Amino acid sequence: MAKKDKFEKTNAMRMLDAAGVSYECHVYDGSVALSGVEVARFLGQDPDRVFKTLVSVGRSGEHYVFMIPVAAELDLKKAAAAAGEKSVSMLKSRELLPLTGYIHGGCSPLGMKKHFRTFIDETAQLFEDSIMCSGGRIGCQIELSLCDLQKEAKAELADLTV
Repeated sequence: MAKKDKFEKTNAMRMLDAAGVSYECHVYDGSVALSGVEVARFLGQDPDRVFKTLVSVGRSGEHYVFMIPVAAELDLKKAAAAAGEKSVSMLKSRELLPLTGYIHGGCSPLGMKKHFRTFIDETAQLFEDSIMCSGGRIGCQIELSLCDLQKEAKAELADLTV
């Protein structure tokens, strides 16, 4: 099997390209395990501006995507309230790839196998120019406007963090 070029387009990038959305790809060495905060610092970014993508399952069995700053913690009660669920729990790591097409650490809110209702922490509004999220592969972050991300992910803003 040929080694993949680290600049190869991901599903998230192809989705943005097809929609004519402007974005910038930031690549880093994904072979070294880094936390979201470490990724933000490595890329010279404010960790509050870099968002991680979390997938959960509600009591109803529906799946939800929550995007929060990499240094923050998801408040499951607030997440459940935003989704209109009695409760939500984090999806088990082994269930992520079959459900979304992405692996843990490289999950993008864009280009999943199926669209899931998506919520972005309301703090994203503090960054008028752009925010960053996973580009769909470990070692790849995409930077785009909140407006474009909301439109393409069909995302709602909500208070989601502890």
